[in-house]
Amino acid sequence: MQRNHLYPIFLKMAQLKVLIVGGGNVALEKLTFLLKSSPDANVVMVAPFFRDDTLELASQFDVQLIKKKYHRKYLKGKDMVIATTDNVPVNIKVYKDCKKRNILVNVADNPPYCDFYMGGIVTKGNLKIGISTNGKSPTTAKRLRQFFEEIIPEEENINELLENLYTYRKTLKGDFEEKVEVLNALTVNLIEKNTND
Repeated sequence: MQRNHLYPIFLKMAQLKVLIVGGGNVALEKLTFLLKSSPDANVVMVAPFFRDDTLELASQFDVQLIKKKYHRKYLKGKDMVIATTDNVPVNIKVYKDCKKRNILVNVADNPPYCDFYMGGIVTKGNLKIGISTNGKSPTTAKRLRQFFEEIIPEEENINELLENLYTYRKTLKGDFEEKVEVLNALTVNLIEKNTND
């Protein structure tokens, strides 16, 4: 039986430097996805051309566009790279160049050449849920994202809940285990209350 062995993390994208290689549809999709979740992301894109939609989106955020072909010099100082060109040899070159420099890389639609996947993300205020299908089915991740967006309370409600729990957590005495027990009991009651209303 297969199991998803990926380890989910939530990155502070304003503190990382991201390079997207490519300017076509897939590049636009990845940029849109990234900026929707992290509007303060630090992104540079390099490609010989950019779609009009990409130009418009980049102008609304702090995205630097370089109208040139990919060269390894653009990797300098980058923490993550997303290769999205429709030229497989270029994408593989990006992958190899990144591996030599210990830079995390994702080659779109090519799981063997990915250190990470960009899964489905649900955001409601301060709550964020990441969904992964281990690279097997982005469509399933999308459907699950839509499901969770519908059932999770609206942003202001979830933010109020999280803020109240945060304030209460600071008043608790005892060790970590005791605090977890108290908060678990409290959140169980809140979930039961919400489902019964």
